Amino acid sequence: MRQDGRMVDAVVTEAMKKAAVAWVAVGDGPALALWCLPIDDALYVVSGPGEQAAPGLATADRATVSLRGDHGGRIVTFPAAVDRVAPGSEEWETIAPQLATKRLNAPGSAADLAARWAAECTVSRLSPAGELIERGDASEAAPPRETPATRRPRKPFRLHRVRR
Repeated sequence: MRQDGRMVDAVVTEAMKKAAVAWVAVGDGPALALWCLPIDDALYVVSGPGEQAAPGLATADRATVSLRGDHGGRIVTFPAAVDRVAPGSEEWETIAPQLATKRLNAPGSAADLAARWAAECTVSRLSPAGELIERGDASEAAPPRETPATRRPRKPFRLHRVRR
């Protein structure tokens, strides 16, 4: 398949067709799991108020996308061009209703949801752009992020009193 005059890898194409969630990283930020809809060799993502948080995606022109298989392992990681879908455009009229019907637990009708997205949110198109970064399953294990949240450990349950 051709995309911007370049061949799109067959693994990327197949992985995108089956994607419901993509791990998207913008710049040096962490990869975030975002629900997406694959249409015509691109992934469409909605972000903004009342939708999924994707810091930096609304203003980015490039991102890194990782797709995983049913077994949970990574299939492929590739660079993606990020383009905004303009409300009212021909592409918007085609894509927004499809996205709205796939949105789980959406308040209101699909038309109301698309109207809210046009006013408050960003719909981004992620298209493969460039050479694959990594193919296959590799560990992405990372240490837990710092957090102020703490919890006290529970005391162990004792059925009887222990003598010393």
